[in-house]
Amino acid sequence: MKGRTLRQRAAVELHRLYWGRSEDAQRFRYGLLALDIVTVLFIVVTSFLPPAGWIEVLDVVFGVALLAEVVGRIAASPRPWREALTPLTLVDYVAVISFLAPIVGEGAGFLRVLRTLRLLHSYRTLARLRTDSEFFRRYEEVIIAAVNLGVFIFIMTAVVFQTQHWTNPSIANYADALYFTVTALTTTGFGDITLPGTTGRMISVVIMICGVTLFLRLAQVLFRPAKVRYPCPACGLQRHEPDAVHCKACGTLLNIPDEGD
Repeated sequence: MKGRTLRQRAAVELHRLYWGRSEDAQRFRYGLLALDIVTVLFIVVTSFLPPAGWIEVLDVVFGVALLAEVVGRIAASPRPWREALTPLTLVDYVAVISFLAPIVGEGAGFLRVLRTLRLLHSYRTLARLRTDSEFFRRYEEVIIAAVNLGVFIFIMTAVVFQTQHWTNPSIANYADALYFTVTALTTTGFGDITLPGTTGRMISVVIMICGVTLFLRLAQVLFRPAKVRYPCPACGLQRHEPDAVHCKACGTLLNIPDEGD
């Protein structure tokens, strides 16, 4: 009975830290944000390095930290089983396993592709920023479009490297794979690096179609006139001119908050 009470108290405290509005809860969430950022930087930087003992040690450290975060998030949820089976949590399981699995030599190098899935966790980070940051809310569409493009580039770079570096002399390291991904994405196509075979061609097609779409989306939100996100109370239109007084869709009077300029 006492053990159950302790577990219940721990679950309540975790829920407060993950979802509460107190100062220590916000500090806790920003600590998780820092963990996400450091993890992503570690993934990106080590993707350009050959396997080494110190990287394997850090793999385990990050794996344990990420596992603790996943377990804590599940325990903090009002519906733990539902949280444990959400697509993003399932992605976290795969990423955690890839960090904790011993990587010795290039034979298990394919697991590095799975680590890039941790980049998808950045979307949870964006949800936190939407709540806490006025800057993020103002430039949300630009930031999300940039994150979409960045996640796609680094995941496809990992796929290109792990599928090609054994047989393609033009792909000797992650820098080569990144170079090919960006040139294919922008449809520049210098031709100095190509992916032979059916698999290589299909990877190139995915990069070009999906990458160009994400790139154009980023360009669109960068050059489109700036608008603010404020739902119209009558028709629900989300985006309006910063100085709008009435909704352009239904004419309802708006009360968009500003900074007093």
